[in-house]
Amino acid sequence: MINRVEKLSLLSEMIAFAQNGENINSIEHKFLRSIARQLEISDDDFYYLFKHPVTYVNLKSHSERIVQFHRLILLMNLDQNASNKQLIKIHNFGLRMGLSQEAINRVLDLMDSFPNKIVPPDFLIDIFKVQYN
Repeated sequence: MINRVEKLSLLSEMIAFAQNGENINSIEHKFLRSIARQLEISDDDFYYLFKHPVTYVNLKSHSERIVQFHRLILLMNLDQNASNKQLIKIHNFGLRMGLSQEAINRVLDLMDSFPNKIVPPDFLIDIFKVQYN
């Protein structure tokens, strides 16, 4: 299980990804709030992170890093209009988390083949398992 600092770091990273120099749209905001609730982050802490980002903390668990990467992909595809800049940014996030470059590339290449670009969790996990072994 991840601790509070890691949870705040994950959420802060997602907020920074969603902001992308612009305001966060309502769909992204709702998604981020639902992630905050799943992580048991209060609304006060959630809104605090928008103006005061937390320093990134690398997760120790490989499976938690995969889950976070999946959350970022879901967030990126909420508006179904991912830019090259966002793809590069999510690729770099994955690398920084210590995920396999081959697995990251495979997920990003294959996401267009799924409805609404939503990569099923089991499929994503299988890609990372193959690369991890």
